[in-house]
Amino acid sequence: MEVDDRVSALEQRLQLQEDELAVLKAALADALRRLRACEEQGAALRARGTPKGRAPPRLGTTASVCQLLKGLPTRTPLNGAGPPRRPGGYATSPSSPKKEATSGRSARRYLSPERLASVRREDPRSRTTSSSSNCSAKKEGKTKEVIFSMEEGSVKMFLRGRPVPMLIPDELAPTYSLDTRSELPSSRLKLDWVYGYRGRDCRANLYLLPTGEIVYFVASVAVLYSVEEQRQRHYLGHNDDIKCLAVHPDMVTIATGQVAGTTKEGKPLPPHVRIWDSVSLSTLHVLGLGVFDRAVCCVGFSKSNGGNLLCAVDESNDHMLSVWDWAKEGKVVDGKCSNEAVLVATFHPTDPTLLITCGKSHIYFWSLEGGGLSKRQGLFEKHEKPKYVLCVTFLEGGDVITGDSGGNLYVWGKGGNRITQAVLGAHDGGVFGLCALRDGTLVSGGGRDRRVVLWGSDYSKLQEVEVPEDFGPVRTVAEGRGDTLYVGTTRNSILQGSVHTGFSLLVQDPARSAGFHPSGSVLAVGTVTGRWLLLDTETHDLVAIHTDGNEQISVVSFSPDGAYLTVGSHDNLVYVYTVDQGGRKVSRLGKCSGHSSFITHLDWAQDSSCFVTNSGDYEILYWDPATCKQITSADAVRNVEWATATCVLGFGVFGIWSEGADGTDINAVARSHDGKLLASADDFGKVHLFSYPCCQPRALSHKYGGHSSHVTNVAFLWDDSVALTTGGKDTSVLQWRVV
Repeated sequence: MEVDDRVSALEQRLQLQEDELAVLKAALADALRRLRACEEQGAALRARGTPKGRAPPRLGTTASVCQLLKGLPTRTPLNGAGPPRRPGGYATSPSSPKKEATSGRSARRYLSPERLASVRREDPRSRTTSSSSNCSAKKEGKTKEVIFSMEEGSVKMFLRGRPVPMLIPDELAPTYSLDTRSELPSSRLKLDWVYGYRGRDCRANLYLLPTGEIVYFVASVAVLYSVEEQRQRHYLGHNDDIKCLAVHPDMVTIATGQVAGTTKEGKPLPPHVRIWDSVSLSTLHVLGLGVFDRAVCCVGFSKSNGGNLLCAVDESNDHMLSVWDWAKEGKVVDGKCSNEAVLVATFHPTDPTLLITCGKSHIYFWSLEGGGLSKRQGLFEKHEKPKYVLCVTFLEGGDVITGDSGGNLYVWGKGGNRITQAVLGAHDGGVFGLCALRDGTLVSGGGRDRRVVLWGSDYSKLQEVEVPEDFGPVRTVAEGRGDTLYVGTTRNSILQGSVHTGFSLLVQDPARSAGFHPSGSVLAVGTVTGRWLLLDTETHDLVAIHTDGNEQISVVSFSPDGAYLTVGSHDNLVYVYTVDQGGRKVSRLGKCSGHSSFITHLDWAQDSSCFVTNSGDYEILYWDPATCKQITSADAVRNVEWATATCVLGFGVFGIWSEGADGTDINAVARSHDGKLLASADDFGKVHLFSYPCCQPRALSHKYGGHSSHVTNVAFLWDDSVALTTGGKDTSVLQWRVV
């Protein structure tokens, strides 16, 4: 073990030295370029101002720099530019994520386990953190430089100090200039449909409006969905995840609260509450900028005094409860609620001075009197105190009913803080949702048992129905017209139905990486475990199951002629299969080894002669599918016509990167089928629309919000009428009409 540790330490030192040399060479090359430019400018000035017959004074020479360069390693990458590389890829600088991004065995070749654990990073397309996790550390190692080399026919951009050379097609090289101004695309995107619902960690966020629309949220979009007309409208005022929603007694005004976020430039976006009109979709008021901490997790309108007050709870350590005169945008009073999680905050429907909050290990009854807040703790007395009080509703007479993590329903007499009646074991597992119906009955929704139960006015069980397992536990229940109920689930689905007839699916949001065979009859689907599936798109039958490695399959793609299937993995390899019988039979041909980090994107040539890949450490490599060998000749791939443009690194797309961008800022890109538009998905909740080709630095774009935090993928439909984008943590799919 001592010998192994010593060898590992020596390998690590060697790797660091190689990285230092790469950075030194890049810095010297930049200095050389600057010196030459300075000399040329000086020579021009002296030629105009030097007396005839007198030799101009020399400002210096680049010979010493050239000598330094000659003393460095001279192995060059595919197109002859940039720092030295290891076999199969370009070299890195210390700020490069090569070692960090590398997964599997290759990482252990030159990193100790301790170092590997401290620097290993994940594929940005699979991240599920909110945008508040984006920090200023991304700014380290950035450079503003983009270098065009006419001699080499390449453009070199830099990501985290790492040079990324890109080949220019011969037909564009003679007239190409970095100074050419890009043009905005003539088309725009309009949010058309939102697939998804945030039920996994939010509650009481599904209501029926008098317009016949149900209102709910996902990502940073509040959705108003008319089931009868199959039409959606969207409120787009938020700039990050919405976490709570309340409807005013007028059934028109709506309040939504959001989490803290971060702009692309690293500036904080404070959490706040937005009050908006559900008819016009206009913002009426914004509350709490600079007041709330981390996120607003609960909101509720008062109900008995014209609804002129709003209560809110944030996610600070003390979970501050505040009451606002929302029309005046002024805070009335606030107080510390609990050190534990708060799940519900609501006004009593008939007493404007009474508020109720509940959550982990507590239920509090608050009195709003004399400009202050006082609270009484709910007393469970002879009943076992639950770990969580999960939901609250009110009966017509003013009694309060709670559901808890023990599966119990408790009735708290109006105005009191003691239990007057109990229904023990109402559910097997937690009671996640409660809804008092107009006819005096009560509906409860279960977590573990997934049951929706109808209770009589005497709390006798009248009827029950079980939600199918695929949709997950019940998260919230809302009353619709007649006996219709709407059920939101923890698996981000919305169901419609009744306890008498059962429930059918309204909204669901599965999103997976996949690739279609050109015939459209077979779909390949990759998983996070190294398994990938072939499915029949007509019968939905499973055709085959294969396994390549034991890490995430990040991209699967059939060649345009349908003869090959490529499977890109987080183990740094691309597995190549030959395809027969219209995609239903595949045989492994080999694997492409050469990347030093996980595979992120892959594009096929139009004639299926080769394919190109991007990796987590910003490599661009080209491959021959027939031999599974890397193509190292620049001339062989320079003028290839690509069937798709999903690689985020390449000459035709590099304009999508903003000044000083981090290599993980952009997660996906897609070219329209007519070759005129290019859409990108970034880490900041934004979808950008560019003109294609996008080969000028910092190209102009139209920008659209809707997702929160990371937008993980983007694609155009076959006729370019619609673009689809997928979210990371928000688990949503947004459909954009191209107009």
